[in-house]
Amino acid sequence: MGGKVSFPRINLDRDKTVVVTGGNTGIGYETAKWIAFLGAKVIIACRSEERANEAINKIKAEYQAEKERGTDGIIKDGDLNIEFMQLDLSSLKSTKRFIDAYKSSGRKLHVLICNAGIAMHEQAYTEDENELMFQVNYLSHLLITLHLIPVMKESGSDDCRIVLLSSAAHLMAAFDVTKIQGNHLSKDNFDRLKYYGNSKLYQIMQMYYMNRRLKDTNVSVLSIHPGIVETEIDRSFQDLGRWKVFFRMSKLFGFTKNPLEGAESSINAAINPDLKGTRDVYFQNCKASSTNSTARNMVNQETLLKFSLERLKDYLTEDIAKDWMPEIQI
Repeated sequence: MGGKVSFPRINLDRDKTVVVTGGNTGIGYETAKWIAFLGAKVIIACRSEERANEAINKIKAEYQAEKERGTDGIIKDGDLNIEFMQLDLSSLKSTKRFIDAYKSSGRKLHVLICNAGIAMHEQAYTEDENELMFQVNYLSHLLITLHLIPVMKESGSDDCRIVLLSSAAHLMAAFDVTKIQGNHLSKDNFDRLKYYGNSKLYQIMQMYYMNRRLKDTNVSVLSIHPGIVETEIDRSFQDLGRWKVFFRMSKLFGFTKNPLEGAESSINAAINPDLKGTRDVYFQNCKASSTNSTARNMVNQETLLKFSLERLKDYLTEDIAKDWMPEIQI
């Protein structure tokens, strides 16, 4: 399993239920795998059932191998509990179907890890008329959290967590609610790194505006930066030669992480018992790090929330709208 890991290897309650979006590959795969190794029920939420089942079979094979080696910390009593649920974050209809299926299943939810994402995609718009990175990285995850927080509140646990995978790219981002969609730009003028960073900025802003409203509940929100990780995320910018060179040089000089190393902060934020009740912390290498002043600006946060709820209002209930932004009319 590699060298020393930074998250605690502790047996998790077999009834602890964890959702990992994009858990079939990269950071999400390692996150789902290790949390399952430690005993929790894990739901891999992603687009492809075939790829999810391949990932689940691989995880189970790796588990048997590690059990035979006597690896410390992993469960030894029986098989893993890991399943697939279909989710396409580029479609709000698909996202809502996932939500409805989850709620109707009667499952509890203790940890939601919003891991899936795309990086530096060319200018593109979803069927919902949202800029693609804005929707996939931030808006659809927001829709999931808004609907599943009530499930978490009723989970019977006093320690439920939402973990948002952000990025250090947010440090270079800016906030202008009138330019969120990028449709004032031509395709040639669309700054892919900026809009990727913006989508990650919104996730950190989400952490702050959610925690204000959840401060007296059993649900807390954290965000993390996984580092520069060798995953499939670069598939959306294979046409950008300079970024391929950047990743190649980063790997050459040892600046990149493998997927397990990249997953450590996610796993730690999700399961470390010492983080019970911790809010408004952005982790890098499992340690608290600084967010930029734009992310911490409360006016920006509330402006983003209002804009987001307007984009989601066809998929919200009156109760959700009332809880999160009373002036939003459904």
